[in-house]
Amino acid sequence: MTSSNQLVQKLWNFCNVLRDDGVSTIEYVEQLTYLLFLKMADERQKAGLGEVVPLGLDWQSLLDRDGDELEVHYRHLLESLGRQTGTLGTIFRKAQNRIQDPAKLRRLVVNLINEETWTSVDADLKGDAYEGLLQKGAEDTKSGAGQYFTPRALTRAMIACLQPKPGETIADPACGTGGFLLAAHEWIVDHHIAEMDADDKRFLRDEAVHGWEIVDGTARLCAMNLLLHGIGTPNGGSLVTVADALRADSGVRVDLVAANPPFGRKSSMTMVNEAGEAEREDLVVVRDDFWASTSNKQLNFLQHIKGMLKIGGRAAVVLPDNVLFEAGAGETIRRRLLAECDLHTILRLPTGIFYAQGVKANVVFFDRKPAAADPWTKATWVYDLRTNMHFTLKANPLRTADLADFVDCYRPEDRSKRVETERFRRFAYDELVARDKANLDITWLRDESLDDASTLPAPGVLAAEIVEELEAALAQFTELAASLPIDETPE
Repeated sequence: MTSSNQLVQKLWNFCNVLRDDGVSTIEYVEQLTYLLFLKMADERQKAGLGEVVPLGLDWQSLLDRDGDELEVHYRHLLESLGRQTGTLGTIFRKAQNRIQDPAKLRRLVVNLINEETWTSVDADLKGDAYEGLLQKGAEDTKSGAGQYFTPRALTRAMIACLQPKPGETIADPACGTGGFLLAAHEWIVDHHIAEMDADDKRFLRDEAVHGWEIVDGTARLCAMNLLLHGIGTPNGGSLVTVADALRADSGVRVDLVAANPPFGRKSSMTMVNEAGEAEREDLVVVRDDFWASTSNKQLNFLQHIKGMLKIGGRAAVVLPDNVLFEAGAGETIRRRLLAECDLHTILRLPTGIFYAQGVKANVVFFDRKPAAADPWTKATWVYDLRTNMHFTLKANPLRTADLADFVDCYRPEDRSKRVETERFRRFAYDELVARDKANLDITWLRDESLDDASTLPAPGVLAAEIVEELEAALAQFTELAASLPIDETPE
């Protein structure tokens, strides 16, 4: 089988060919989504794993045609599958053919996709290929798309700490292509399949996981990934909801949430009303179930995730540093989270593990608790995987072994048996709330770069960090200014 890197380059080269026909990178990846799904569905059916796509709208129906007949049938296939119910309808929702040249469509189908076996049990080759293509697309367009894909090693470590069980419900309100949902499903199968009865297995397939995704194309990838991993059924209810999860409380309550919500803020927009007057559209998320109103997406997702959990539910959420130290709404939310939930663990992530340079992030682990007079957080344990740790996407990527010590220190089976180490420290509740603005951005290790200038990050990384901090400060001033009345100029 072609290696993932070779396959990415092979598919990327063909993307360059299609550019001459006006097909953008995103449109090309979208077509790959449709075609690879059909190919993998064909492989599953031939392996005796059941029919996914109706006869006549399948992969073989494309191989049997050429020329204009192929292009016409491909359009018909996309439209017909888009009218299907359930998961198939989600995957092919609003699907259109962007490759108008029948010869190039035939080459993509026969020479590039059909030559590969995509449902290998040894490696998630399709995931590597997609991730590689989307990364190249982000670099090519300078749009920043895909810059925060969660490294698989981190995804699996978070799930290893949460340890989902049969019968539990698992959700991701910003599910992307479904990495956390797939990892949770994989954990349950690997650790509990022998003890599960038929009802447990049906629940795991049809009801255990659910995701929300605001972008159609990404939701399509997620639905495809779930179905081709045996999660859900072609015409059953879709396990992916295409919507903005922050818009309202869905009413869904789950046992477990694992997520890497989008970073950034909702920018204000100036609109013109019916009277022709300019008005600023308020993009601050205001919900009765939130502790504080803000335009900070991560703070809003943190509040939303707390609300999604059942009493006793547990969560692991990737969040940028500003969530740990930002004043205003950030401080309010941190203090409420410490009091009303058990915020028991913070993992400080290293830089260099995301596509964008200089991103500083953490994983915050907490359990939802019932109402009580006393704070639920007795202590927060912080694991520092950032100080003096250096990773890159290609030369030194984050691997499972790099997170093994954290998972061991976390003690998923019994957190009461935790022991402090050089990188793992305990901070009592009283100590945390006494810190300025309840700042949870805590460090104690000596940074070797302070002693040796040669170990400093590259100038581009330093510049990105400075910009990020300035943008966070500017956003806070913007929110403050928006909340203050504007006095009229005296006559």
